[in-house]
Amino acid sequence: MSLSVARRIARQTGLAVREARVVGSQHGYQHLIIALPGGQRAFAKVAAEQEAVPAEMGAAFAAEASGLRWLAEADAVPVPEVLAVTETALVISMIPPGHPTPSAAFGFGAGLARLHAAGAADFGAPWRGFIASLPLDNTPSGTGWPHWYASRRLLPYLTMAVDAGALRPEDGRLVEAVTERIESLAGPPEPPSRIHGDCWAGNVLWSGDRGWLIDPAAHGGHRETDLAMLDLFGAPHLDRILAGYNDTAPLAAGWRGRIPLHQLHPLLVHACLFGSSYREGVVSAARSALSA
Repeated sequence: MSLSVARRIARQTGLAVREARVVGSQHGYQHLIIALPGGQRAFAKVAAEQEAVPAEMGAAFAAEASGLRWLAEADAVPVPEVLAVTETALVISMIPPGHPTPSAAFGFGAGLARLHAAGAADFGAPWRGFIASLPLDNTPSGTGWPHWYASRRLLPYLTMAVDAGALRPEDGRLVEAVTERIESLAGPPEPPSRIHGDCWAGNVLWSGDRGWLIDPAAHGGHRETDLAMLDLFGAPHLDRILAGYNDTAPLAAGWRGRIPLHQLHPLLVHACLFGSSYREGVVSAARSALSA
């Protein structure tokens, strides 16, 4: 435990931090477990000590806090409580570790359906978005999900990935073909759903026989997006999650064939972040989307 780190977090957040322990780091900030008065433990993301903290970091903390609070309003899937958010730190309540079970997965799927049904005012969100260290344009377009997804989620990251050399120009043309046919590939029209937006297995914590959501890129989006993300990196008991979801709010016909379309955005994000190792994933998803 580091008393100096605890004092720094107290200065950054205004919380009475008794102890602090660094447990990791990511995207230029530290992960810590902190102790608050009364024995409460919390999880903190804080800017590493440096002369100037990038403005984007504070915006990312604000986006995560806004997303957690917005998801919590639906009272459908549990999320950590936001205890403090500043330009240099985000502190949330600690979720005790647990294990995924079939019953927890079924309940999580049902809760996810209720979360999506809580809806959103439009596709997008009234706050700046982030996914990992990359900005997300959450500006509503008023044009429906297919055009919004193509212009806000596919084309910006396609350009970034091609410019960085993670994708070849011919790969780019394949993804562009998806955007050109997006209206016919997107399936039946759906109203804006209240989605997590980065719902891969690592952002679902299992505790108390329930699934909890963390690290959102929350916005008004398409409900199939969250389910496609759970599929992309293999959520535990995915069959039970889908059963719980469909029991609560059945998905539109043909949704399984649209999974690659929804996975295309996170794969492009990974290509931007990690390079050409994700090129085959992007190409495969684009081809599958076009052939669905």
